[in-house]
Amino acid sequence: MAQILYVTNILIDFGALAQLQAECERVGITRPLIVTDAGVKAAGLLDKAIAALPGLNPAVFDQTPSNPTEAAVRAAVEVYRQADCDGLIALGGGSAIDCAKGVAIVSTHEGPLRTYATIEGGSPKITDRVPPLIAVPTTAGTGSEVARGAIVIVDDGRKLGFHSWHLVPKTALLDPELTLGLPPMLTAATGMDAIAHCMETFMAPPFNPPADGIGLDGLQRGWAHIERATKDGQDREARLNMMSASMQGAMAFQKGLGCVHSLSHSLGGVNPRLHHGTLNAMFLPAVIRFNAEAESMKKDNRLQRMAHAMGLSSGNDVPDAIKDMNQRLGLPSGLVAMGVTPDLFDRVIEGALADHCHKTNPRLASADDYKAMLLASM
Repeated sequence: MAQILYVTNILIDFGALAQLQAECERVGITRPLIVTDAGVKAAGLLDKAIAALPGLNPAVFDQTPSNPTEAAVRAAVEVYRQADCDGLIALGGGSAIDCAKGVAIVSTHEGPLRTYATIEGGSPKITDRVPPLIAVPTTAGTGSEVARGAIVIVDDGRKLGFHSWHLVPKTALLDPELTLGLPPMLTAATGMDAIAHCMETFMAPPFNPPADGIGLDGLQRGWAHIERATKDGQDREARLNMMSASMQGAMAFQKGLGCVHSLSHSLGGVNPRLHHGTLNAMFLPAVIRFNAEAESMKKDNRLQRMAHAMGLSSGNDVPDAIKDMNQRLGLPSGLVAMGVTPDLFDRVIEGALADHCHKTNPRLASADDYKAMLLASM
Protein backbone atom coordinates (compact mmCIF):
# COMPACT_ATOMS: atom_id res chain seq x y z
CA MET A 1 0.00 0.00 0.00
CA ALA A 2 1.37 3.44 -0.90
CA GLN A 3 2.10 5.84 1.95
CA ILE A 4 2.21 9.51 1.00
CA LEU A 5 3.39 11.75 3.81
CA TYR A 6 4.64 15.34 3.75
CA VAL A 7 5.30 16.64 7.23
CA THR A 8 8.03 19.31 7.18
CA ASN A 9 7.44 23.01 7.81
CA ILE A 10 9.35 24.58 4.89
CA LEU A 11 10.28 28.26 4.77
CA ILE A 12 11.93 29.20 1.46
CA ASP A 13 12.95 32.74 0.57
CA PHE A 14 15.88 35.09 0.65
CA GLY A 15 16.35 36.07 4.30
CA ALA A 16 14.61 32.99 5.72
CA LEU A 17 17.48 32.54 8.20
CA ALA A 18 15.99 35.39 10.22
CA GLN A 19 13.24 32.99 11.30
CA LEU A 20 15.67 30.61 12.99
CA GLN A 21 15.06 31.67 16.58
CA ALA A 22 11.28 31.80 16.10
CA GLU A 23 11.37 28.25 14.71
CA CYS A 24 13.46 27.08 17.69
CA GLU A 25 10.81 28.51 19.99
CA ARG A 26 8.02 26.91 17.94
CA VAL A 27 9.48 23.39 18.18
CA GLY A 28 10.67 23.76 21.79
CA ILE A 29 14.43 24.08 21.37
CA THR A 30 15.99 26.20 24.11
CA ARG A 31 19.57 24.86 24.14
CA PRO A 32 20.52 23.99 20.55
CA LEU A 33 23.58 22.25 19.22
CA ILE A 34 24.58 23.57 15.80
CA VAL A 35 26.06 20.74 13.71
CA THR A 36 28.16 22.12 10.85
CA ASP A 37 31.57 21.78 9.20
CA ALA A 38 34.81 23.73 8.91
CA GLY A 39 34.01 25.04 5.42
CA VAL A 40 30.68 26.52 6.48
CA LYS A 41 32.40 28.12 9.47
CA ALA A 42 35.18 29.56 7.32
CA ALA A 43 32.62 31.02 4.92
CA GLY A 44 31.10 33.02 7.79
CA LEU A 45 27.76 31.22 7.66
CA LEU A 46 28.07 29.86 11.21
CA ASP A 47 28.43 33.43 12.48
CA LYS A 48 25.28 34.37 10.55
CA ALA A 49 23.35 31.51 12.15
CA ILE A 50 24.53 32.40 15.65
CA ALA A 51 23.59 36.04 15.03
CA ALA A 52 20.08 34.84 14.16
CA LEU A 53 19.81 33.33 17.66
CA PRO A 54 20.23 36.40 19.90
CA GLY A 55 18.17 34.90 22.71
CA LEU A 56 19.99 31.57 22.76
CA ASN A 57 23.52 30.41 23.44
CA PRO A 58 24.08 27.51 21.05
CA ALA A 59 26.76 24.88 21.42
CA VAL A 60 28.67 24.12 18.22
CA PHE A 61 30.10 21.00 16.60
CA ASP A 62 31.96 22.09 13.44
CA GLN A 63 33.92 18.95 12.54
CA THR A 64 31.50 17.14 10.24
CA PRO A 65 33.55 15.36 7.53
CA SER A 66 32.59 15.52 3.85
CA ASN A 67 31.02 12.07 4.24
CA PRO A 68 29.63 11.85 7.80
CA THR A 69 30.94 9.01 9.92
CA GLU A 70 29.80 7.26 13.07
CA ALA A 71 32.92 8.60 14.79
CA ALA A 72 31.87 12.17 13.98
CA VAL A 73 28.37 11.42 15.24
CA ARG A 74 29.80 10.19 18.55
CA ALA A 75 31.97 13.29 18.90
CA ALA A 76 28.98 15.54 18.28
CA VAL A 77 26.89 13.59 20.79
CA GLU A 78 29.56 14.30 23.43
CA VAL A 79 29.20 18.04 22.79
CA TYR A 80 25.41 17.70 22.83
CA ARG A 81 25.44 15.99 26.21
CA GLN A 82 28.09 18.20 27.80
CA ALA A 83 26.10 21.31 26.89
CA ASP A 84 22.83 19.69 28.05
CA CYS A 85 21.23 20.44 24.69
CA ASP A 86 17.59 19.77 23.91
CA GLY A 87 17.58 20.14 20.14
CA LEU A 88 19.66 20.33 16.98
CA ILE A 89 20.29 22.84 14.22
CA ALA A 90 21.98 21.37 11.15
CA LEU A 91 23.81 24.05 9.15
CA GLY A 92 25.48 22.96 5.94
CA GLY A 93 25.10 20.53 3.08
CA GLY A 94 23.79 17.01 3.26
CA SER A 95 26.76 15.87 5.32
CA ALA A 96 26.01 18.20 8.22
CA ILE A 97 22.29 17.47 8.08
CA ASP A 98 22.85 13.71 7.97
CA CYS A 99 25.39 13.95 10.79
CA ALA A 100 22.80 15.80 12.87
CA LYS A 101 20.26 13.05 12.17
CA GLY A 102 22.85 10.55 13.39
CA VAL A 103 23.24 12.62 16.56
CA ALA A 104 19.46 12.60 17.00
CA ILE A 105 19.52 8.79 16.98
CA VAL A 106 22.63 8.13 19.09
CA SER A 107 21.85 10.77 21.73
CA THR A 108 18.54 9.08 22.58
CA HIS A 109 18.92 5.42 21.60
CA GLU A 110 21.14 2.64 22.93
CA GLY A 111 23.69 0.64 20.98
CA PRO A 112 25.89 1.28 17.94
CA LEU A 113 24.50 3.30 15.07
CA ARG A 114 24.35 0.32 12.70
CA THR A 115 21.58 -1.10 14.93
CA TYR A 116 19.25 1.46 13.34
CA ALA A 117 20.32 1.06 9.69
CA THR A 118 17.56 0.35 7.19
CA ILE A 119 19.19 -2.77 5.72
CA GLU A 120 19.70 -4.11 9.27
CA GLY A 121 15.97 -3.82 9.96
CA GLY A 122 16.62 -0.86 12.23
CA SER A 123 14.11 1.69 10.97
CA PRO A 124 11.29 0.64 13.36
CA LYS A 125 13.73 0.96 16.26
CA ILE A 126 14.03 4.73 15.73
CA THR A 127 11.41 6.31 18.00
CA ASP A 128 9.93 9.69 18.77
CA ARG A 129 12.54 10.08 21.54
CA VAL A 130 14.78 11.81 18.98
CA PRO A 131 15.26 15.52 19.75
CA PRO A 132 13.77 18.17 17.45
CA LEU A 133 15.91 19.12 14.47
CA ILE A 134 15.91 22.27 12.34
CA ALA A 135 17.80 22.02 9.05
CA VAL A 136 19.38 25.01 7.32
CA PRO A 137 20.97 23.90 4.03
CA THR A 138 23.88 25.89 2.60
CA THR A 139 24.04 23.95 -0.67
CA ALA A 140 21.36 22.92 -3.15
CA GLY A 141 21.84 19.21 -3.59
CA THR A 142 20.84 16.50 -1.18
CA GLY A 143 17.52 17.86 0.06
CA SER A 144 18.14 16.13 3.38
CA GLU A 145 16.39 19.06 5.06
CA VAL A 146 12.99 17.61 4.03
CA ALA A 147 13.85 13.91 3.97
CA ARG A 148 13.38 11.09 6.44
CA GLY A 149 16.75 9.51 5.66
CA ALA A 150 20.42 9.97 6.48
CA ILE A 151 23.54 8.35 5.03
CA VAL A 152 26.41 7.69 7.44
CA ILE A 153 29.59 5.62 7.19
CA VAL A 154 29.47 3.30 10.20
CA ASP A 155 32.45 1.94 12.09
CA ASP A 156 32.80 -1.18 9.93
CA GLY A 157 33.25 1.00 6.81
CA ARG A 158 29.82 0.51 5.25
CA LYS A 159 27.94 3.56 4.00
CA LEU A 160 24.44 2.88 5.33
CA GLY A 161 21.05 4.53 5.16
CA PHE A 162 18.92 5.35 8.19
CA HIS A 163 15.24 6.04 7.55
CA SER A 164 12.42 7.07 9.84
CA TRP A 165 9.69 9.68 9.73
CA HIS A 166 10.93 10.66 13.19
CA LEU A 167 14.14 11.94 11.54
CA VAL A 168 12.38 14.47 9.32
CA PRO A 169 13.46 17.95 10.47
CA LYS A 170 10.70 19.89 12.19
CA THR A 171 11.62 22.91 10.07
CA ALA A 172 13.55 23.36 6.85
CA LEU A 173 14.84 26.92 6.52
CA LEU A 174 15.78 27.34 2.86
CA ASP A 175 17.59 30.64 2.40
CA PRO A 176 19.17 30.93 -1.08
CA GLU A 177 21.21 33.84 0.29
CA LEU A 178 23.40 31.23 2.00
CA THR A 179 24.30 29.67 -1.37
CA LEU A 180 25.33 32.88 -3.16
CA GLY A 181 28.99 32.62 -4.09
CA LEU A 182 29.16 28.87 -3.57
CA PRO A 183 32.21 27.68 -5.60
CA PRO A 184 31.37 26.58 -9.16
CA MET A 185 32.43 22.94 -8.76
CA LEU A 186 30.46 22.52 -5.55
CA THR A 187 27.46 24.21 -7.19
CA ALA A 188 27.72 21.83 -10.14
CA ALA A 189 28.22 18.66 -8.09
CA THR A 190 25.45 19.39 -5.60
CA GLY A 191 23.16 20.55 -8.40
CA MET A 192 23.62 17.30 -10.29
CA ASP A 193 22.86 15.49 -7.03
CA ALA A 194 19.49 17.27 -6.93
CA ILE A 195 18.83 16.45 -10.59
CA ALA A 196 19.75 12.81 -9.97
CA HIS A 197 17.24 12.67 -7.12
CA CYS A 198 14.47 14.12 -9.27
CA MET A 199 15.19 11.73 -12.14
CA GLU A 200 15.78 8.55 -10.21
CA THR A 201 12.78 8.86 -7.91
CA PHE A 202 10.59 9.69 -10.95
CA MET A 203 11.71 6.40 -12.52
CA ALA A 204 11.18 4.38 -9.31
CA PRO A 205 8.15 2.08 -9.64
CA PRO A 206 6.16 2.72 -6.40
CA PHE A 207 2.79 4.45 -6.89
CA ASN A 208 2.99 8.04 -5.68
CA PRO A 209 1.57 10.58 -8.18
CA PRO A 210 2.25 13.64 -5.97
CA ALA A 211 5.91 12.63 -5.69
CA ASP A 212 6.08 12.14 -9.46
CA GLY A 213 4.75 15.62 -10.09
CA ILE A 214 7.07 17.21 -7.55
CA GLY A 215 10.09 15.35 -8.91
CA LEU A 216 9.34 16.19 -12.55
CA ASP A 217 8.90 19.89 -11.77
CA GLY A 218 12.14 19.79 -9.75
CA LEU A 219 13.95 18.26 -12.73
CA GLN A 220 12.68 21.01 -15.01
CA ARG A 221 13.83 23.72 -12.58
CA GLY A 222 17.20 22.11 -11.90
CA TRP A 223 18.01 21.40 -15.56
CA ALA A 224 17.07 24.94 -16.60
CA HIS A 225 19.12 26.69 -13.92
CA ILE A 226 22.18 24.60 -13.02
CA GLU A 227 24.44 26.14 -15.66
CA ARG A 228 23.43 29.66 -14.68
CA ALA A 229 24.04 28.96 -10.99
CA THR A 230 27.42 27.40 -11.75
CA LYS A 231 28.62 30.19 -14.04
CA ASP A 232 27.35 33.06 -11.90
CA GLY A 233 27.35 32.44 -8.18
CA GLN A 234 25.34 35.63 -7.60
CA ASP A 235 22.43 34.71 -9.90
CA ARG A 236 19.60 34.94 -7.38
CA GLU A 237 16.90 33.44 -9.60
CA ALA A 238 19.10 30.46 -10.44
CA ARG A 239 20.04 29.94 -6.78
CA LEU A 240 16.39 30.03 -5.69
CA ASN A 241 15.37 27.50 -8.34
CA MET A 242 18.29 25.17 -7.56
CA MET A 243 17.38 25.24 -3.88
CA SER A 244 13.81 24.39 -4.79
CA ALA A 245 14.94 21.56 -7.11
CA SER A 246 17.02 20.12 -4.29
CA MET A 247 14.09 20.27 -1.88
CA GLN A 248 11.70 18.78 -4.45
CA GLY A 249 13.99 15.86 -5.27
CA ALA A 250 14.07 14.90 -1.61
CA MET A 251 10.33 15.41 -1.12
CA ALA A 252 9.83 13.00 -4.00
CA PHE A 253 12.36 10.33 -3.09
CA GLN A 254 10.15 8.91 -0.40
CA LYS A 255 9.20 6.71 -3.41
CA GLY A 256 12.72 5.28 -3.39
CA LEU A 257 15.75 5.76 -5.61
CA GLY A 258 17.67 3.16 -7.62
CA CYS A 259 20.94 1.92 -9.08
CA VAL A 260 22.55 5.36 -9.30
CA HIS A 261 22.41 5.65 -5.54
CA SER A 262 23.16 1.98 -4.88
CA LEU A 263 26.44 2.49 -6.73
CA SER A 264 27.29 5.92 -5.33
CA HIS A 265 26.53 4.87 -1.75
CA SER A 266 28.71 1.79 -2.13
CA LEU A 267 31.62 3.48 -3.90
CA GLY A 268 31.42 6.40 -1.49
CA GLY A 269 31.83 3.94 1.38
CA VAL A 270 34.83 2.28 -0.30
CA ASN A 271 36.43 5.70 -0.90
CA PRO A 272 34.89 8.38 1.36
CA ARG A 273 36.88 11.12 -0.37
CA LEU A 274 34.64 10.89 -3.44
CA HIS A 275 31.84 13.44 -3.61
CA HIS A 276 28.38 11.88 -3.61
CA GLY A 277 26.79 14.31 -6.06
CA THR A 278 29.66 13.94 -8.52
CA LEU A 279 29.33 10.15 -8.36
CA ASN A 280 25.62 10.43 -9.10
CA ALA A 281 26.41 12.57 -12.15
CA MET A 282 28.87 9.93 -13.36
CA PHE A 283 26.45 7.02 -12.94
CA LEU A 284 23.26 8.62 -14.30
CA PRO A 285 23.85 8.01 -18.04
CA ALA A 286 24.68 4.30 -17.65
CA VAL A 287 21.79 3.65 -15.26
CA ILE A 288 19.28 5.45 -17.46
CA ARG A 289 20.39 3.35 -20.42
CA PHE A 290 19.97 0.24 -18.26
CA ASN A 291 16.49 1.38 -17.21
CA ALA A 292 15.45 2.30 -20.75
CA GLU A 293 14.35 -1.26 -21.55
CA ALA A 294 11.95 -1.32 -18.61
CA GLU A 295 10.67 2.19 -19.33
CA SER A 296 10.04 1.54 -23.05
CA MET A 297 7.64 -1.28 -22.18
CA LYS A 298 5.38 0.97 -20.08
CA LYS A 299 2.41 2.88 -21.41
CA ASP A 300 3.63 5.81 -19.33
CA ASN A 301 7.14 6.18 -20.77
CA ARG A 302 8.95 8.09 -18.07
CA LEU A 303 12.09 8.66 -20.10
CA GLN A 304 10.00 10.59 -22.61
CA ARG A 305 8.41 12.67 -19.87
CA MET A 306 11.84 13.48 -18.40
CA ALA A 307 13.09 14.41 -21.86
CA HIS A 308 10.19 16.85 -22.23
CA ALA A 309 11.06 18.47 -18.87
CA MET A 310 14.67 18.81 -20.06
CA GLY A 311 13.70 20.34 -23.41
CA LEU A 312 14.78 17.25 -25.37
CA SER A 313 12.90 15.64 -28.25
CA SER A 314 13.34 12.00 -27.24
CA GLY A 315 13.95 9.90 -24.16
CA ASN A 316 16.83 8.33 -26.05
CA ASP A 317 18.61 11.68 -25.87
CA VAL A 318 18.64 11.83 -22.07
CA PRO A 319 21.87 9.90 -21.27
CA ASP A 320 23.98 11.86 -23.76
CA ALA A 321 22.42 15.13 -22.62
CA ILE A 322 23.54 14.38 -19.05
CA LYS A 323 27.07 13.60 -20.26
CA ASP A 324 27.14 16.86 -22.19
CA MET A 325 25.88 18.76 -19.17
CA ASN A 326 28.56 17.23 -16.94
CA GLN A 327 31.18 18.38 -19.44
CA ARG A 328 29.80 21.92 -19.69
CA LEU A 329 29.75 22.17 -15.90
CA GLY A 330 33.40 21.11 -15.67
CA LEU A 331 32.70 17.88 -13.80
CA PRO A 332 35.00 14.85 -14.29
CA SER A 333 34.74 12.96 -17.56
CA GLY A 334 34.16 9.68 -15.71
CA LEU A 335 35.22 7.50 -12.80
CA VAL A 336 38.78 7.15 -14.10
CA ALA A 337 39.23 10.91 -13.74
CA MET A 338 38.10 10.54 -10.12
CA GLY A 339 40.77 7.92 -9.42
CA VAL A 340 38.48 4.89 -9.46
CA THR A 341 40.13 1.65 -10.61
CA PRO A 342 38.57 -1.70 -11.64
CA ASP A 343 40.09 -3.50 -8.64
CA LEU A 344 37.38 -1.82 -6.53
CA PHE A 345 34.53 -3.26 -8.57
CA ASP A 346 33.86 -6.40 -6.52
CA ARG A 347 33.52 -4.41 -3.28
CA VAL A 348 31.37 -1.78 -4.93
CA ILE A 349 29.06 -4.36 -6.50
CA GLU A 350 28.68 -6.23 -3.21
CA GLY A 351 27.68 -3.01 -1.48
CA ALA A 352 25.32 -1.97 -4.28
CA LEU A 353 23.44 -5.26 -4.17
CA ALA A 354 22.93 -4.80 -0.40
CA ASP A 355 22.02 -1.10 -0.57
CA HIS A 356 18.52 0.04 0.40
CA CYS A 357 18.06 1.71 -3.02
CA HIS A 358 18.78 -1.46 -5.00
CA LYS A 359 15.27 -2.91 -4.98
CA THR A 360 13.43 0.29 -5.91
CA ASN A 361 15.12 0.60 -9.30
CA PRO A 362 12.57 0.06 -12.11
CA ARG A 363 14.63 -2.87 -13.39
CA LEU A 364 16.35 -5.19 -10.91
CA ALA A 365 20.10 -5.25 -11.49
CA SER A 366 22.37 -8.28 -11.16
CA ALA A 367 26.04 -8.28 -10.25
CA ASP A 368 26.89 -8.45 -13.95
CA ASP A 369 24.57 -5.51 -14.64
CA TYR A 370 26.32 -3.42 -12.00
CA LYS A 371 29.70 -4.33 -13.46
CA ALA A 372 28.53 -3.19 -16.89
CA MET A 373 27.30 0.11 -15.42
CA LEU A 374 30.63 0.67 -13.69
CA LEU A 375 32.55 -0.02 -16.89
CA ALA A 376 30.28 2.33 -18.85
CA SER A 377 30.86 5.06 -16.25
CA MET A 378 34.65 4.87 -16.28
